[in-house]
Amino acid sequence: MNRKALLFCILLFPALLNAQEILRGQVRVELEPIYGGYIDVHYPLDTEGAHRRALEEASVFFAAQIYGWSFHYDIGERARGIAEEFELTALGEIYWGDTSLEVTHAYLTNNHGNHILSVWADYRPREFQQRRLEMWRMGNVRTAQGIGYGPWGNPAEVSGWLEIKREALEDAARAAVRAMLQAQERNRPKEARGLISLESFPSYHIDAGRWACQARFRVLIEEIVPFAAH
Repeated sequence: MNRKALLFCILLFPALLNAQEILRGQVRVELEPIYGGYIDVHYPLDTEGAHRRALEEASVFFAAQIYGWSFHYDIGERARGIAEEFELTALGEIYWGDTSLEVTHAYLTNNHGNHILSVWADYRPREFQQRRLEMWRMGNVRTAQGIGYGPWGNPAEVSGWLEIKREALEDAARAAVRAMLQAQERNRPKEARGLISLESFPSYHIDAGRWACQARFRVLIEEIVPFAAH
């Protein structure tokens, strides 16, 4: 099922919608954020600043679940001197102040002296957003998981705490698409295009001095271009 067919289903089959569902996820905000040798501009975070960061991060993840991205992936091959490139284009976003997003529970923990605010957030999709969610559960959409990496933090590398985490998430999406292609294609293709969304909130940890993001995705591969076509 291609993108046009999926959008056709969204518009013409409202009966496919479930009773309104509630999306839920957890984010964790460090109150004393340090990325590598770089101390965050806002250090330490006060309660208001930490809650705002939690809502901003939750908005990114909920948008990635509902709208997702389109992707273009040049798989690359060292032997042929072809670089690997993965491009994501967001298909929608959730804006600050969206009344459908709310915090349901928050608590502080102390992990070896590192104070962390854990926040559970809910999002109540509107009708058109529910249609988008149904799209991700139809047709040839499959699930895949991946682990991605981003810099721990350096002003010269990535600017902003959210951009750092977003970069690791996008790399996890690349890893998930790559794993799916490896599983289904006998010969390495040159490139692939399609759609991808986040299935649930990702988890983050530090691995060898980098942010690591583990996430599960829904993937629709629309086109695969073999090397023979070039």
